Amino acid sequence: MNPSSTAVVLIEFQNDFTTPGGKLHGAVQDVMQSTGMLDNTKETVERARAAGATIVHLPIQFAPGFREISELPYGILKGCKDGETFEKGSWGAEIVDTLKPKPEDIVVEGKRGLDGFATTNLDFILRNRKIETVALAGFLTNCCVESTMRTAYELGYDVVTLKDCAATVSQTAHENALEHDFPMFSHPMTHDEFLTKLAGTKSEKKAAQTAVG
Repeated sequence: MNPSSTAVVLIEFQNDFTTPGGKLHGAVQDVMQSTGMLDNTKETVERARAAGATIVHLPIQFAPGFREISELPYGILKGCKDGETFEKGSWGAEIVDTLKPKPEDIVVEGKRGLDGFATTNLDFILRNRKIETVALAGFLTNCCVESTMRTAYELGYDVVTLKDCAATVSQTAHENALEHDFPMFSHPMTHDEFLTKLAGTKSEKKAAQTAVG
């Protein structure tokens, strides 16, 4: 796992999910607390960025009036429209303060549905930067994270899902995704396991360069 060809993709770390007062925070706060996902993600981002990995923010936003969604939506997008969540320009759609993008990070625009690749140029950005490994974190474990994971797998990326950097609306749904779905399309890891692999690669490369020198 080479940091220079690795991207950490942060899916919907926005106030409506992450922060008290957010419209969907109450639905995910229990699983967030059980996994410690916000602190784990912050540590992952800081250390991965320092190691040379690319940090990609993948928020979802809808224009006022939610015109991107059909007049008669169903499922989770109906919930977004009815609840007026992630409305562009609102506090709820902003990326949480603890993970505010740095100048060297990338913020991908255009996410309007579940799969992070479907309505964005995420694949173009990753391939243009010669990314081979993508590590996924965010919301919801069994929805946008899983949808993005499946497409990344199909597109040929080496996919890591960060088990303790994700959350959804129930512990049962979270654990079911981790146990049954994630292993089919990715390498599920804790954030510590992922960071150890990144650090190990960097240490091995440095040792090899020293030996040659």
